[in-house]
Amino acid sequence: MEMLFLSMIFGYLLGAISSSYIAGKVATGVDIREHGSGNAGATNTLRVLGLKLALIVLIADILKGVLAIAFAHLVTSDSDWAMALAGLAAIVGHNWPVYFGFRGGKGVATTIGVLVTLSFLPAIYAGLVAIALLLITRYVSLAALVFVILVPIFQIAMHSSGPYIWVSIIIVLMTFWRHRSNITRLRQGIEHRIFTR
Repeated sequence: MEMLFLSMIFGYLLGAISSSYIAGKVATGVDIREHGSGNAGATNTLRVLGLKLALIVLIADILKGVLAIAFAHLVTSDSDWAMALAGLAAIVGHNWPVYFGFRGGKGVATTIGVLVTLSFLPAIYAGLVAIALLLITRYVSLAALVFVILVPIFQIAMHSSGPYIWVSIIIVLMTFWRHRSNITRLRQGIEHRIFTR
């Protein structure tokens, strides 16, 4: 139990390292949260700072989820609950980072890292659908929402571990909550598209 809590704390503190904030400050002196959508994530980094920094942020944020689970695996002898909750804690840390006044991103990249690490094939299948949808619509938010919804569906169909399924369902709820403004804009037809002027 102690190692489970340790892995969750590590996951949160790792997730709370805001890659986009650091990239903006180091590269240009910009606080990414004061520009564009105000979101501290890879998509807003792309809009404000360009593709190169956005890719760096994307990879760093994905790795936060992967490393949080790897640490839990190491210290808890492969406990499904520990790994799932450590991954969830990393997403929470990204969304509400203690180092940055609890003003973080929406957790999509870190969620990708977590779900691909916990449930590789379900996440890959869901990711392929989401990528296709992104290429067709150019709505990052819509692709992200579809991705998180599909992962637990594929997990159930493929008989994934119970803790992974339950945490994936929590991730769905959290992702929808963080994207509530995007959902409103999608319904109104005014959501921002990627790679458009």
